[in-house]
Amino acid sequence: MKEGKTFVTDLPDGYTAAATVDAKDKKTIIIMNAAALAVMVLTAGIAWAVIRPSEPLYEYIGFARYMLFLAAILLYIVLHELVHGAAYRLLTGRKLTFGLTLSVAYCGVPDIYVYRKTALISLLAPFTVFIPVFLLPAVLLPGEWDRFFASVLLAIHLSGCVGDLYDTLLYALKFRNPLTLMRDTGPKQTFYIPQR
Repeated sequence: MKEGKTFVTDLPDGYTAAATVDAKDKKTIIIMNAAALAVMVLTAGIAWAVIRPSEPLYEYIGFARYMLFLAAILLYIVLHELVHGAAYRLLTGRKLTFGLTLSVAYCGVPDIYVYRKTALISLLAPFTVFIPVFLLPAVLLPGEWDRFFASVLLAIHLSGCVGDLYDTLLYALKFRNPLTLMRDTGPKQTFYIPQR
């Protein structure tokens, strides 16, 4: 991908840092994790209220189903970050960085500054891709517990998108200029705006 359409390698003159979202910052960790927990509990609570499985859980869940559920969570975390990476790679062709901290899994492109449109596509790619992946089984699976656990995976997905949606909200409310640049190291996004 040609530099200039989706990214630049050096910050142009006249740009200044306007905001930073750092997933390694203690205050940010607390706020984002509290928001993620609230989203997960609310979504799972709604699913429970709607589905209300009649069969006792101990009759449904066995070791194999439990391990399958845990494997699905871990696989989702990896796939979520790979979808971010796929979007970045398709739009920029640049080297990606992946990682995991105690509070966040991440993907970034630390050696470039991406324009607003590129950043938004990458931010929203996992949200968009995985909504139907989890919502359809939550609605269509025949067993009540199967639908409920698919709903829990949906809840985990939505909670995992809290940081992405927060950055998207910043773009929607604060950084509407298409020339806005973002440096995404993975756990840290810094927004740069052109000065008039």
